[in-house]
Amino acid sequence: MSRRDAHFDAMLRHLGAAYYDSLHGRAAPADVARAVDSIADHMGEAPLHHPAAAAPAAGHKDSVPRHQHHGRWNSRVRDVMTTSVVTADRITPYKEIARMLTEHKISGVPVLTMGRHVAGIVSEGDLLAARDHNPVVGHGLRHRLASRNQHHSRTAEQLMTAPAVTTHPDATIAGAARMMNVHHVRRLPVVDPDGKLVGIVSRRDLLSVFLRPDAEIARQVGEILAELLPGGPTGIEVAVRNGVVTLSGQPELAAEEDLIPVAVRLAWDVDGVVDVVNKVSAVPASAAMS
Repeated sequence: MSRRDAHFDAMLRHLGAAYYDSLHGRAAPADVARAVDSIADHMGEAPLHHPAAAAPAAGHKDSVPRHQHHGRWNSRVRDVMTTSVVTADRITPYKEIARMLTEHKISGVPVLTMGRHVAGIVSEGDLLAARDHNPVVGHGLRHRLASRNQHHSRTAEQLMTAPAVTTHPDATIAGAARMMNVHHVRRLPVVDPDGKLVGIVSRRDLLSVFLRPDAEIARQVGEILAELLPGGPTGIEVAVRNGVVTLSGQPELAAEEDLIPVAVRLAWDVDGVVDVVNKVSAVPASAAMS
């Protein structure tokens, strides 16, 4: 193996290690991007640029565009979150919270302290639980009215679930979905590094990424192959049907075989991908030796 080939092989191994570390939280997506760019530069191709996403402005009516795409191949929470958030403060009464949920057709509201920090969340379930915790004692009208007034007089601070489970704008869609499943919540307030509310993301928001047309997904997976494989995507076919990506064909170079599993994992990160089927066949031994 020549010195040039040995150097190229080392860069490919570095790319694989960087991607593996990113899956386990030990490396950032930018590290994978730099590894890909170093290979592109080695091959005499222009690397892609990765401008940093603009930080969202704090405030009730956030000015960050809802669909500003972030990252190379997959969306982040900032791309799907709602930035005009209906909120309550700690002294907002029960009836006002119920009105907000009904009027805005939402299932919960963040409760904010001074400085727009999230103290907790009041959900429909919290409001219903407040009624269950105030059983009617006695059978007269006066007893029923006293019980109703007791839970209606409660404020958001008494009703909320705290501390709130939150996420940040640069969290991945998959990460936010896992957090919702683990904590059994339907929504996540999105906070900046200072803990201030900048948006909210719901289950429906996360599902929106799966509405991408198959043609867009196929184009993006093709871009991954073009950047990852030294010989380009020649010989590899990409087919997408209902979000299921199928890779077939045969790599042009034997050295590309080890990169196909990496391409499969990267394809999984593309927005809208439901499944990835790898039908790429191995390079024949005769071709590998030539």
